[in-house]
Amino acid sequence: MQLKKLAAAAMAIAALVVPVAAQEFIAGIPRNEALIIQGPAAQNAEWFNLWAPGGGASNNGLQQLTADTFWFINPEGTGDAAWTNALASDRPVYNDDFTQMTVTLKEGIFWSDGVEFTADDVVYTVQTQIEHPGMGWSAPFTVNVDSVEAPDRNTVVFNLKAPNSRFHTLFTVRWNAAWIMPKHVFETVDDPLTYNANPPVSLSAYVLHSYDTAGNWVIWKLRDDWQRTSIGMELDAEPQVKYVVYRNAGNPDARVIEQLNHNLDVINDIAPEGMFTIARDAADTTATWFPGFPFAHPDPTLPSVLFNHQREPFENKDVRWALAMLIDIRAVAMGSYRGAANLAALSTPPTGTAVTDYYVPMQDWLTSFELNTGTRTIKPYDPTVSEQIAALVKPQWGDQIPADPDQLKAMFGHGWWKTDATAAAELLQKAGFTKNGNQWLKPDGTPFTIKLMVEGDAIPTLARAGTIIAQQWSMEGIQTTVDVAGPTNGQRLGGGDFDVAIYWTVETWGGHPDLSFFLESYHSSFIKPAGEIQPPRNLTRWQDERLDAIIEANRTVSFDAPEVAQLGMDYLKLAVEEMPFIPLMAYNKFAPFDTTYWTGYPSAADPYSASGPFWSNLRYMVVQLEANPNAPAAQ
Repeated sequence: MQLKKLAAAAMAIAALVVPVAAQEFIAGIPRNEALIIQGPAAQNAEWFNLWAPGGGASNNGLQQLTADTFWFINPEGTGDAAWTNALASDRPVYNDDFTQMTVTLKEGIFWSDGVEFTADDVVYTVQTQIEHPGMGWSAPFTVNVDSVEAPDRNTVVFNLKAPNSRFHTLFTVRWNAAWIMPKHVFETVDDPLTYNANPPVSLSAYVLHSYDTAGNWVIWKLRDDWQRTSIGMELDAEPQVKYVVYRNAGNPDARVIEQLNHNLDVINDIAPEGMFTIARDAADTTATWFPGFPFAHPDPTLPSVLFNHQREPFENKDVRWALAMLIDIRAVAMGSYRGAANLAALSTPPTGTAVTDYYVPMQDWLTSFELNTGTRTIKPYDPTVSEQIAALVKPQWGDQIPADPDQLKAMFGHGWWKTDATAAAELLQKAGFTKNGNQWLKPDGTPFTIKLMVEGDAIPTLARAGTIIAQQWSMEGIQTTVDVAGPTNGQRLGGGDFDVAIYWTVETWGGHPDLSFFLESYHSSFIKPAGEIQPPRNLTRWQDERLDAIIEANRTVSFDAPEVAQLGMDYLKLAVEEMPFIPLMAYNKFAPFDTTYWTGYPSAADPYSASGPFWSNLRYMVVQLEANPNAPAAQ
């Protein structure tokens, strides 16, 4: 009853903030030909240059529907099924010492203005970005590429400055990648850094139709020659989605209203109460990743408690471990996700192949892991957390909660760290802290206080997790206040302007055991001093010689080598020992689909594509959707 009251109150508030109804800005476009997706509000909506910073919004369909590169990895897939050759006709070919990579391109692919795509576009892309340091992929190209050449129109050869068995990942999409530039367009402009690329020339299946200059929506249209694209040439029939509308759908509560009114087919994320409301009130017109509880789609992204290692006392692993042991993860899971959380004790998301590659085989090691508190040795891992959370949610969800332990682990995670205030106190004392009443004091005698930064309403589940953790630490004598960063969150994280934050610093391929997607950026050579922007993704600025050695070893083996998983385990064990950040859970997104107009969305049972609207893999979902024959008549 209380949940229903909360949901009803949220809907009443949302009614005051719902953006302009979808029908008003797709006038003239048949609703039953348009897929409407939650998109971001764009600053400088006139900007469509994917390769230079200009304040536009690449997540409004620009990179998802018009850009292309060599390869894609489906973050939901496994094995060979996860790999897609896009512009390339086959996988990358390296020489024996990984100092040269050769790519063979598909023939018959054309830009939307009728110019054929060739190897010259690739060479131009790399050389231009090296020559213009402000461009998006300039740094990795400059670091890696000695020269690039096109011996013929369908072949590109990259000569590397040093051995790098992961160079191809720069052109491999998980979320995005190094998109290929249209040489014939950019070579005519004075400065590729100031060119707005409006309208954009598309290399994929959709082109720009129209957009709101205020940045609230963008409409994309299926190309007339969609067959002459890498995605189109693999299709048996013309895509049924003729128009894709990315629109700012307001706050999480407003998104629920819009989907209930069938004005929003694809949601990126909402609060759990909104998901439960849609599941209850619109079950007949809703599809979700899981057909019942927990509903949510787990992204291969790891929300964590991030410590700034360049600020005292968070450079001390005993302090970090103490803070971990003051967290009651059951309360965090219930308060943030209403129990629909997939917990992660390891520093990689429990999604895709990571479950079988890492979580299952490392359970014995986790259970046996010992931690020295300075007073005694303890075993901090609790493998029974999934059963405990299942017991908490079963009164509400009944038979949707399985009894089988393996199913529970798949639903709630394999385990987490015990809540142990005594052990935490011993660790803090080991680090030189003292306690005065209920207030912990740092070694210099000043109160130990923390500002815990969260983004805010944009990610409601993580904001709630931060609030709960702040309360738990405060109750144990570490006064913690929540710092809501809002739209400055990314800037502050990148610049190191935080003590502790709730966000992610680990993102994986998902569909592949190799951890290089994030791990490569953890090498100490990329560490920046305080105040300078840290390259993605080591936001904590953790550095360790042992970590460098793992990263360097991973560079010397091929992407698909058996050694990859062992090196991954070496990293995960080191991360447990050092606790550079506290992994919490997979980034479960409550992202329901409205089936009123479209069917055939991906799901856990059929994970043929990523489902998040900001993921570039979404293009493979868009072209597979089928029109609902029972949809309302076109308006």
